[in-house]
Amino acid sequence: MRRPFARALAGALTLVAGAAVAPLAQAPTAAADSVVIGGQPVKVADSPWVVALASRDRFGGIRDGQFCGGVLVAPTTVVTAAHCLGRQVLGGPVDSVADFRVITGRTELRAPDGREIAVRAARVNPAYDPGTNAGDLAVLELAEAVPADHVLPMAGDGHPGYEAGTGAAVYGWGDTSGFGDYAYGLRAAQVTVLDDEVCRRAYPGNSDGQYRADSMVCAGDRSGGKDACQGDSGGPLVARGRLIGLVSWGRGCGRADSPGVYTRIAPLIDFVSGLQRGGRPSGV
Repeated sequence: MRRPFARALAGALTLVAGAAVAPLAQAPTAAADSVVIGGQPVKVADSPWVVALASRDRFGGIRDGQFCGGVLVAPTTVVTAAHCLGRQVLGGPVDSVADFRVITGRTELRAPDGREIAVRAARVNPAYDPGTNAGDLAVLELAEAVPADHVLPMAGDGHPGYEAGTGAAVYGWGDTSGFGDYAYGLRAAQVTVLDDEVCRRAYPGNSDGQYRADSMVCAGDRSGGKDACQGDSGGPLVARGRLIGLVSWGRGCGRADSPGVYTRIAPLIDFVSGLQRGGRPSGV
């Protein structure tokens, strides 16, 4: 399963509860110098909508405190995985997001460039089920706006990006090997959107989880080696110029029989758009 990761605490991080925090099932077959599992370095200037989520108080220095990814879908709105907010998703203000920072415009996390923007409020998708990972999405309201041309449009129902066989890209600063080799520079891997039936066979509902086509989309490489991994949770899956998914969960990283599973964006556009129209996220 995917999970958030803080470099300062490594495997001891316990932000997430329930099934969404299950560790990697087994080591992947990707090489240790692969990126996001089988990708390449990219510049944030070419994808300014990709952001890193970090916590200064929880994990020490802000540049070493990255634990999830996210996507700018409006000048003051970031979407990420609900499980990145940890115990908060189980129904209460257990921890505050006041110490969260959204890092924009920074390819290399240890660099001084870009911006570190405070999170004013957050809202978890009310239909999110931490037991099945269905509806794994949260919305963060930023204290400051980013330029309008730094946002990525969301893909609605019927968008060709969801069609099986479509090329897509997944972005993140997470584990590049499955062995704790975390990237400090932004990486992207080219993957393929897979048919729902392929994903149902991979995740039929046993202990490894169940694929649900109404709320999930899966992507990867049929031969393995290209995938998201630990620390990439909440990061974008992009196809044909639109956001189609958020890194959510999977079995291991880069395994041929275990494609990555992403939160399907289309069913959640109304929820996100409703908050943008004035239903401000409630503080947590």
